[in-house]
This record gives sequence, C-alpha cells and structure tokens, in this order.
Amino acid sequence: MKNLNIKWIYLLILSIIWGSSFILIKKSLTGLTAYQLGALRTIITGVILLAVGYSKLKTIPKSKWKWLCISGLLGSFLPAFFFAIAETEIDSAVASILNSLVPLNTILLGFAVFKIASTKRQVLGVIIGFIGTAILIFKGSELNPNQNYLYAGFVIASTVMYAANVNIIKRYLQEVKPLAIAAGNYVFIVIPALIVLLFSGFFTSETFSNPNLTNALLYVTILSVFGTAMAKVIFNNLVQISTPVFASSVTYIMPIVALIWGVIDGEAFSFIQGLAALLILVGVYLSHKRKA
Repeated sequence: MKNLNIKWIYLLILSIIWGSSFILIKKSLTGLTAYQLGALRTIITGVILLAVGYSKLKTIPKSKWKWLCISGLLGSFLPAFFFAIAETEIDSAVASILNSLVPLNTILLGFAVFKIASTKRQVLGVIIGFIGTAILIFKGSELNPNQNYLYAGFVIASTVMYAANVNIIKRYLQEVKPLAIAAGNYVFIVIPALIVLLFSGFFTSETFSNPNLTNALLYVTILSVFGTAMAKVIFNNLVQISTPVFASSVTYIMPIVALIWGVIDGEAFSFIQGLAALLILVGVYLSHKRKA
C-alpha cells in the first residue's frame, strides 16, 4: 500500500517537472545552440549528481557498470541533444506529445528484446498510438509550414532509447540504488559532453555577446537541476518500485503540462492535432491493459 501511494506521488511530480522541460528547452535555445544546450545540460547535471552521489558509486557491483554506461547513453546523453535539435524546428508542445510514445515503445522493446509477452489489446494500443503520431506530425507540418517536421524523428528516436533504458534499469539494475544509477550514468557521459561543448563554439565572443545568453543559462540550469538531476533519481526509484510500463506512463500527464506552457507561449495547436494527441494517449492507455 505504501509503495502504491508513493509511486503515484512520484508519477505526478515527474509529470509536472518533465512536462515543463520542453518549454525550458525552447527558452534555452534562444541563447544557445542545440549542441551547447545538450552539452551544458549534461555537464551541469553530472556535476550535481556526482557531487551528491559520489559515495554511492562504490556500492555498485562491477558487473553492473556496463549497463550503467548503456543506460547513461540511451537515457541521458543522446536524448539531451536529440530533444534540443528537434525543438529547433518543432514546437515544444508537439515534442511533448510525441514523447508519449515511450510507453508504447516500452511494450514493443519489452516484447522484441526482453521477451515480455504482449496481449492483443496492447498491440492494438501500439497501432492506435502510431496512427495518432502520424496524424500529429502531418497536421503539424500543414499548420506550421515553416517548420521541418522531419525533426520529429529525433523525438521518436529518443522515445525508443528511453524505452530501452527503462527496461534495462528494471532488468539489470534493479538492485542498484536510484542515486547510484544516476551518478553512475554520468561517470560515462560528462567527459563526452565536455568535449562536445568545447567544439560547439560556446567559448567564443559571438556566444558571450548574445543578449539572450544569461536567460538561456538560467533556463538550462533549472532544466538540469530539476528536469534532469532530481527527476532522474525519482524516475529510477519509480522504475524499481513499480513496472517499466507504469514508470513510462509519466507521459500521460506530461503533454497536458507542456501544452499549457506552449499555449501560454503562443504556440499554434489545431483541433485535429488535439484529436491526434488523444489517439496517442488512448493507445498508451490500451497498452497498459493486461487482459487479452
């Protein structure tokens, strides 16, 4: 009963934090390039997690380090860049709705890679979810002809990586403490992020003369502290006390939060896109059902 209550509290907190992350990415891009944003987000988060969780690293069994490396790349490093790149072309609200594909991909990968059986209803949910995704992308490209909706592929690729990561945590890192997982992930990805930052043109007069830089750095810091560092620990804990599919269902509420931020910020969103978003959420809902 205690775990039941805690997991719902964690789910709500994560939905609010991650639902707000998309607008923070958008605002950060006003003063930073996508590669600078991804690198800074990773570095700031890594410094925080390693400072707080360094003592936990010694509790990690040697056999788990390879999975921590893979988990870090799939669950943190690559998506940090992919979402930033995607939002240079598509709206933050659309990116958040596409992110709802995580539970569907969790089901697919669980079946294809981890040999977790799926029911007919779950398969139907996956199909409906992908139909909604196609409609959302096509209608979005019509509504915003100046945006390149091929960049939605970066979000979709990230959802596949997130789905793989949540299955890896549940299957191979179940006994590792959530803070140790988060800190262990960043042991592998902080240095590569620093290298990307060095070659991204961040340390140039052009970057430092940008009037939007100060605000962008503030946004990326908030994103790193709350949207990545704190959320990573909460999410890892949630995966361990629940199931991969339940944990990934944080994407139920995230789009609502992100849509509110997007509308406030003046993003265009059509009725058809709303229906497409609803289709995706219906697909996610059906994919959670265990009955055939």
